[in-house]
Order: sequence, then C-alpha cells, then structure tokens
Amino acid sequence: MNRSLVLLMLAGLCLCATCVSAQTPERTIAEIKVEAQARAERGAYPLGGLDPEDVRAALALIQTRDRDDWARGWSTVAERHIAAAENARTPAEASLAYKRAWRLYYFAQWPVPASSGKKAAYGKALDAYLKYARTMDPPLEVVRIPFEGSEIVGYLRLPKAGKGPVPLALAISGLDSRKETVAETYDALLKHGIGFFAVDSPGTGQAPLKVSPTSERMFSAILDYLQQRPEVDKSRIFTHGVSFGGYWAAKIAITEQKRLLGAVVQSPPVDVFFTEKFLREGTLGNREYLFDLAPAFMNVIEGAHSVDDLARLLPGMSLARLGLLDKPMAAMLIVGGAKDTQVPMSDLDLLMRSGTTPKEAWINPVGGHLGREPRGWTDPVIFGKVILPWELRLIEQSYNLPR
Repeated sequence: MNRSLVLLMLAGLCLCATCVSAQTPERTIAEIKVEAQARAERGAYPLGGLDPEDVRAALALIQTRDRDDWARGWSTVAERHIAAAENARTPAEASLAYKRAWRLYYFAQWPVPASSGKKAAYGKALDAYLKYARTMDPPLEVVRIPFEGSEIVGYLRLPKAGKGPVPLALAISGLDSRKETVAETYDALLKHGIGFFAVDSPGTGQAPLKVSPTSERMFSAILDYLQQRPEVDKSRIFTHGVSFGGYWAAKIAITEQKRLLGAVVQSPPVDVFFTEKFLREGTLGNREYLFDLAPAFMNVIEGAHSVDDLARLLPGMSLARLGLLDKPMAAMLIVGGAKDTQVPMSDLDLLMRSGTTPKEAWINPVGGHLGREPRGWTDPVIFGKVILPWELRLIEQSYNLPR
C-alpha cells in the first residue's frame, strides 16, 4: 500500500469539522431530481453504477416525494431491462441487463423500503440480482444461517481453485447500502485468493433483527458459521463496514477481537453521533445525504417511530456508554473525511485514541462521508487505492506473525 495514503491520526487533528449547523429542510422533489442527476453523472453515491440515461428516464416519471411515486419511476425503467434480459440473444447480454435492472430496483427502494411500492421494488431487486449472479464465476452461494427463529441470509463467494482454507472478508452493508452492493465491491478480492461473506446490517435488507444495543449477536452467529466452513481459514477472517455498518465492524472488532484478524471501519458512528444534539442539528435535513436520513434511521432502529424515539434510543448505542472503548481491539484501519457531516469527525478521533491496539487511519482532509469527495475520491477509488491494499497487507503480514 502507498504509505502516503495512510495518515496516522494525531491529537492535533482539526475537529472543527465536527461542528454541525442548525437543522436545514429536506430537499424538495425538484432539488432531489437535480442533485440525483448530478451525482449519477459523476458516479457519486448513492447513484454510482447507475447509467445516467436510466436515471434521467426514471426521474422524468417522478413528480412528487411520495415514496410509491419514487418507487414507480425507477421500477418502470427497471422493467425495460428485465424485458431486455428475457429476450437477450446471449447469456452475457442477459446478465448485464439483469444487473442494470437490479441497480434500478435497488434505487427504487432507496433509502429504505418504507412503503408498499418500495417493498415491492426491493423484492424485485433481490430477484434481478440473483438472476444476474447466475453467470458469476466463481459462483455466488446464497447462505441461510438459522438464527433466533429466523435466518441470516448472506452471500458467500470463494476464490476459484483455492488451495486449502482461504482468508475471508465479512463485508457489512450500511444504512442504505445492501449486501448486493458490498458483494459487488468485494468481487475485487477474489483474484487475490480471498473470499467474502456479504451481509445486510441489522434493520436493513433481509437482516433478521433491527438495530439495538445487542444486535451484534447476529455477527457472532455468522462467525460461528464461517468457522465451520472447511474452505475458510478461521484465523484470517477480517471485517469491513461502511457508515452504520462501520459501527458494527468497530463493535465486533472489540467484542469478537479474538476471532477477527482486523477491521476496516469507514466513518463509523461511535459516540457523539448518538447524542440528541447531533441528531437534531446534524442528521435532520442533512444535505450530504440525498434525502430522508432521519426517516431511514427510524425504519431500522427497534422501537423508533419518531425523532423523539431516536433521541431516546440512540444514546444507548454509543460504544463509549457501553464501556467498550477501553477494551482490546483487532487491528484496525479507520477511513473517513474531515468534512463529513453525517458522522462527526470527533467519533473517528475518539476511536483512534481508544484501547491499546495501534491503529492506522486514512482521512481525506477535503472529503465527506466515507472519505468521498467529488473530484475523484469516489467509493470504488477509495476501496481500490486505500482499503484493498491495507487488507492485502493485513493478510500478508499475518503469515509472518504468531496467532
């Protein structure tokens, strides 16, 4: 890894970027449409991977902020690609059309499937993704792990012709990403002889439970399962979580420290994020987020039906309040942006200074959430230039260290 990309966080890091402004109103539908098209044109989140022409066609069909109107517009364009896939002349053409449809259905339910139309779109997104995945080589395995009367659904992909047990990444989605999107990212690991298990974080996708102070037990069950798979090197399992998924990755880097080789945590909420002050001043109406950040949290957190519920429940999630930050942690790379308005920079600094394990950090001084910035540091670039090299180095060094 280019060591210049790894910045060791020091006490002198400017924390003024944690300051949040007074609540701003949510974008109108007209503003959402302009911003969404602009993000699609530059490949920015959450429209990365979507064809700008598909985006333009879908937005032209949407007239209001009504959730079902939103879902209908994107789904209508997705259906065109489903038809193209079903009439494709070759498997490769069908695969690409299903992939295109999956991305559109996924965005039809964005940020969370909180209406009948969005729920229907999410089901169609899953179906389109699995049809697209049929042509993957090496294959994608849908894993179902029994869990508390329900099941954990995840995607396991292992490198082709692996010799013996292989290292593996436990890839955790965020608030509005899904296991399908992180699986697309982690495809890059396979050629390095490393597999991955992609899973929806609590409260999202097909996760069997919502967010609560004890929801990390879901990941403990996943680790139990992975350690029973003979293809997986149980001494070389590491994790990566994005945004709220970064919270879970950081938490299990502590609670499951003995079973994890390391953790990459991107813009993880740690402490201040969970305060009522940050909720009301930094989360409501956040403009770095396309729209509906607070309603998305209400959808995933157990017992939350209003902003007042969030204000009551969120403080109990703080890793500091839970007394975890002074405990041993797995090796860790902390990734973020100094101008992040969704997760305060002070949370990353606190995590970096906690525990007894040395950590590394890559902080984009002009970056926003997850370290993104529109002039080049998009999600794929950050993964390819920062995260993947660190993970490969983590694995390489593990072969020279006693476990």
